[in-house]
Amino acid sequence: MLKEKFNQYSFILDRTARRVKQYAQTSFSSHGIDLTVDQWTVIKTLYEAKDLTHKEIADECGKDQPTMTRIIDLLLKKGLVMRVENPNDRRSLHIQLTQMGNQQVEKLAPLVKEFRMKAWENLTDEDFQHFTRILNKIYSNLETT
Repeated sequence: MLKEKFNQYSFILDRTARRVKQYAQTSFSSHGIDLTVDQWTVIKTLYEAKDLTHKEIADECGKDQPTMTRIIDLLLKKGLVMRVENPNDRRSLHIQLTQMGNQQVEKLAPLVKEFRMKAWENLTDEDFQHFTRILNKIYSNLETT
């Protein structure tokens, strides 16, 4: 019985995550935003943290390092991020937003928030409490020690 429920709930969770990402990407495109959802996640993360390594960004965004390198390379070409040598360790590069990257986040954040709010329409405070508790439990179940 538990395995059947697990399969059903896993399917619903995966399907919902895909739908949220597809909706966001469609919203980006329809508003002329030349970013993918993953690129947005990276620049928003850098906006909040300011200065991270590739590995730190990958960990924060839930991506593997080769995927993160491709995303960062695209953001470099768009002029939104730059690689900066770590003065304490010349082998280590940090990624920072450019001025244009900062401006892009500040300009787009309210619009992206609107896109994301669509998913939360018609949910009550109690729904949010249950949802948060359940997702935090799933997350903690999968933490590595």
